[in-house]
Amino acid sequence: MDILGIIPARYASTRFPGKPLVEIKGKTMIRRVYEQASQAGSLSQIVVATDDERIAEEVRNFGGQYILTASDHQSGTDRCAEVAGLLPEFGAIINIQGDEPYIDPRQIELLASCFLQPATQLATLVKKISGEHELFNPNIPKVVTSVTGEAIYFSRHPVPYLRNTATENWLEKHQYYKHIGIYGYRRDTLLEITRLPPSSLELAESLEQLRWLENNYRIVTKVTDIETIAIDTPEDLERLNSNL
Repeated sequence: MDILGIIPARYASTRFPGKPLVEIKGKTMIRRVYEQASQAGSLSQIVVATDDERIAEEVRNFGGQYILTASDHQSGTDRCAEVAGLLPEFGAIINIQGDEPYIDPRQIELLASCFLQPATQLATLVKKISGEHELFNPNIPKVVTSVTGEAIYFSRHPVPYLRNTATENWLEKHQYYKHIGIYGYRRDTLLEITRLPPSSLELAESLEQLRWLENNYRIVTKVTDIETIAIDTPEDLERLNSNL
């Protein structure tokens, strides 16, 4: 099965306008993401999905492929679905975050391996939580999985709640996992989930994955031990540059 890697990239970010075009050690962020993703041998093709001609021009300049998409998409998943609708030859799609300039190709490979199983509809990665700063940070979604590794629930709050245990001891009593924001979709599933209306749990937690679970789609998870570095704000970029 051919797998397509899509890097959604928009210019008009609320917290960091023009983020895909900022330079990191002499290369734009979108170029670094593209070059990292290109090292994943499981991807048959990689395209940048963007609504901005400035980003498209940069991709052209470094020899990458892109597709111009609508400007009103609410999420990267919606942008991926537009591209998937244009390219029916691909059986699965990997949604690669455009703000992780040093994404490890091994994470892409791990996610792509989920689609060796014909029953896989959706897939994502999780990582063990080792510190309270992650466990209680609402900006880091937590994941509860079944014994077979399928996602049961995503939450910004630590789940499960450990009754009769002080919060400072929760990590000693239970292994929590955080969500690593890279997704894989079987193509037909991707087209289906983007037609669904927002669900009550999704609106409550502001996590689109909950829409899929509420509508009985199955999300396979794989555990990674590789940390990701996302650039959400100019301050994140300053910290990254200072550590390079």
